[in-house]
Amino acid sequence: MLSVADAFAITQQHILTLPTETVLLTDADGRVLRAVVRADRDFPPFDRVAMDGIAIRFADYATGQRTFTIVGMQRAGQPQLTLPQQTGSNINACLEVMTGSILPIGADTVIRYEDVNIVDAQATIVIENVEIGQHIHPQATDRRAGNELLSIGTRMGPSELAVAASVGQTMLTVTALPRVALISTGDELVDVADTPLPYQIRRSNTYMLRATLALLGIQATLHHIVDDEAILTDRLTTLLAENDILILSGGVSAGKADFVPAVLARLGVQKQFHKVDQRPGKPLWFGTALGKTVFALPGNPVSTVLCAYRYVVPYLRTSLGLPPAPVRYAQLAEPVVFKPNVTYFLSVRLSSEPDGRTLAHPLPGSGSADFANLLTADAFMELPAERSEFSAGEAFQVWGKV
Repeated sequence: MLSVADAFAITQQHILTLPTETVLLTDADGRVLRAVVRADRDFPPFDRVAMDGIAIRFADYATGQRTFTIVGMQRAGQPQLTLPQQTGSNINACLEVMTGSILPIGADTVIRYEDVNIVDAQATIVIENVEIGQHIHPQATDRRAGNELLSIGTRMGPSELAVAASVGQTMLTVTALPRVALISTGDELVDVADTPLPYQIRRSNTYMLRATLALLGIQATLHHIVDDEAILTDRLTTLLAENDILILSGGVSAGKADFVPAVLARLGVQKQFHKVDQRPGKPLWFGTALGKTVFALPGNPVSTVLCAYRYVVPYLRTSLGLPPAPVRYAQLAEPVVFKPNVTYFLSVRLSSEPDGRTLAHPLPGSGSADFANLLTADAFMELPAERSEFSAGEAFQVWGKV
């Protein structure tokens, strides 16, 4: 049976190749960039005033001048003014300047309003220390024209969209989203709106999966197929033709009604592995077929969630062109004993401590079918197979939401 590491590696060896598409800037939120965005001009594009106040020539200040006549105002968004030169007996001039405005020609220093006293258009500096160039954001100090601002693989969020807008990118080249079908199987499952009979339950796993994929910007369709081999074959044939990825929940264990592996093989989906040395989620099935990918997850809710976090989400991130999610670790808040020699994914509640540590609090549960336990679990802690006792304070990797 495959180890968790080997199973994960196999999924990453069969990454889906997705095309690119061009979308409007306003439609690019959450999308993954596939073409570099560069500065179309210097950042900032001019010597930018960083504080409201007055702009002076430092050489005038250096000669001992402390009072300046205000001869105009440089507002943000207005053409550049010129600070007049001192001529003859004229007193030194200054210009009022607003934050974000271009620095007037001839000025090289800005004094904040808080540091001057203005009476009858006369501005007197009331602080002792003034430095040349203060409160000025010089041209090109952030980026120069042509510099890379957003790299391939960047996920577009609020800051990234603002940067793209600032350089006039009305359209962006991004990874096309995969077509994904989420499929529940089983005669015991009924629709959310239905009242289940005593031997039935409502469908829930595909709703969890759909919400998880939505965090990556992927909108998946929901389907349900009963435990009938002919119906399963017919429906999966259609869904394989219409989608890039199928994610099934249920029908992959060793029961007599678990038809999924045999049907997928009949449809030409090549099994890459079936069963992983882990708990929960042992019956996980993964296969590929000519640009298609199939994950068949165990139907028990906790197993479905764990396999989604540990395998499906990283697979989708790589397919979209995103870098791996940051590795997260937490320390066990109390000892744990787990005897079976398999990788154990412990349901935990995470807490952030004042000393900076992240603690993982083990949650009691009733196994992989304990759906309600997921409400209080923040993540799964991956405990290695070669051990059975784990001490409080030990740190292990945790897997959770996108």
